[in-house]
Amino acid sequence: MTTEFRNEPLTDFTKEENAVAMREAIEKVKRDLGREYPLVIGGERILTEDKFESINPANRTQVVGRFQKATKDLANRAVETAYESFKTWSITPATERADLLFRVAGLMRQRKHELSAWMIHEVSKGWAEADGDTAEAIDFCEFYAREMLRYAAPQPLTKIDGENNSLEYIALGVATVIPPWNFPLAIMAGMTGAAIVTGNTVVLKPSSDAPTIAYKFFELLEEAGLPAGVVNFTTGSGAEVGDVIVDHPHTRFISFTGSKEIGLRINERAAKVQDGQLWIKRVIAEMGGKDAIIVAEDANLDDAAMGIVQSAFGFQGEKCSACSRAIIDAKIYDSMLEKIVERTEKIQVGDPADPATNMSAVINEKAFKTIINYIEKGKAEGGRVLVGGGSDGEQGFFIEPTVIADVKAGATIEQEEIFGPVLAVIKAEDYDDALRIANDTQFGLTGAVYSADEAKLERARREFHVGNLYLNRKCTGAFVGVHPFGGFNMSGTDSKAGGRDYLLLFMQAKLSSTKIGATVGKKAEAGTTA
Repeated sequence: MTTEFRNEPLTDFTKEENAVAMREAIEKVKRDLGREYPLVIGGERILTEDKFESINPANRTQVVGRFQKATKDLANRAVETAYESFKTWSITPATERADLLFRVAGLMRQRKHELSAWMIHEVSKGWAEADGDTAEAIDFCEFYAREMLRYAAPQPLTKIDGENNSLEYIALGVATVIPPWNFPLAIMAGMTGAAIVTGNTVVLKPSSDAPTIAYKFFELLEEAGLPAGVVNFTTGSGAEVGDVIVDHPHTRFISFTGSKEIGLRINERAAKVQDGQLWIKRVIAEMGGKDAIIVAEDANLDDAAMGIVQSAFGFQGEKCSACSRAIIDAKIYDSMLEKIVERTEKIQVGDPADPATNMSAVINEKAFKTIINYIEKGKAEGGRVLVGGGSDGEQGFFIEPTVIADVKAGATIEQEEIFGPVLAVIKAEDYDDALRIANDTQFGLTGAVYSADEAKLERARREFHVGNLYLNRKCTGAFVGVHPFGGFNMSGTDSKAGGRDYLLLFMQAKLSSTKIGATVGKKAEAGTTA
């Protein structure tokens, strides 16, 4: 009997035994840095002539892993292998597929700190952020396994006389799974797990900034008993690998999480029907955000300031849900600025392996330069830097948590996704103006409102156009099953990962209708003839 889903508990690192376990995991991972990892297609380990390296953003001379650059031929082979594997995996009973995810979740629990330690090194997550990522990956496996069992059970239909009818959900086909680097275990595991538990096969192309943790998850799939060819591990550039697997006529759907620009490009390519293609490809996309927290004049200012700072600078602001805009009522604007600055100045930037670190390096040199340019743009357009603004790219890609006040609605840093530790603070005339500013964006992922007035909160429920709205709490930190996650407009297809609708995106419904008595009569007729 499957138990009711419960979220994986987060680790309390104030307990010495937990801190010791994490330090031991970090040391273990350090000894394993710099290994070379293959492509895996149909179970075969493949090395290529061209390689690339994944490096530690907080220590740019430290190689985390060396990976293969797949060729177009190998990318095509991965899709064809997945296509052949689909013939058997798609008819594997749902209970067996769900059991596989339960086993994977169990393995992740056993190696929880080790998986977190890989993220500390590969994407510069601090202890708490990495632990939360691993816990969410476990949650996705546990939740989607239960969801598949629910969808595999008899589905309710209206009954009529003279017929037996049934509805079943069947797999789509080959999935191209392209996960992001910022939640390199949780989102990658969730996207991959959802695809395979529903009976699809996968070509997994992780981000080139976070391939190691994806390979570690792939090894867990193998250890849990996943048949060869159901998930095929490929690495390389978007042009050499990504475009090929998206375009291939045997690709049935694409599951993508990443930037708006890449998501739109994938959607456009997927819409073109290739020679030999028998279906309209489905695109499941979770893209960017320009998330805002509104602070009304009647809000608890201390709570609001804490929520803003945590949402803006947790994991260096490298979350699609991060607060990049604080929209504050003019009556409390100056008081809120003081509280935001006070809390931001306490953030300790440093090595993510150090438990005292609150914020670390951004993901790579390109992001480092882009974020710095946004800070300069913010100043050039009249913004006032209250704290931060400094950077150090010599050892790692470090940027100070930066608060820019007096940003005008419509300014570049108020409109464009920065994906870094930069908070734009905008003064609103009143609550009406704040809602208008918040909605005046092409995105619609997360948002929050701090107010003691229930009427204002109800207006936000009706008028704040985001997929995930939070009231009197921060706009980051969605839990699987609790806060189904996905946004509107250019934030994606509102896929609602971690929700009860999510697996429907990976399946199609088939109805079987049988006339009562027709089958029995046919058998009797056949028997008489014989």
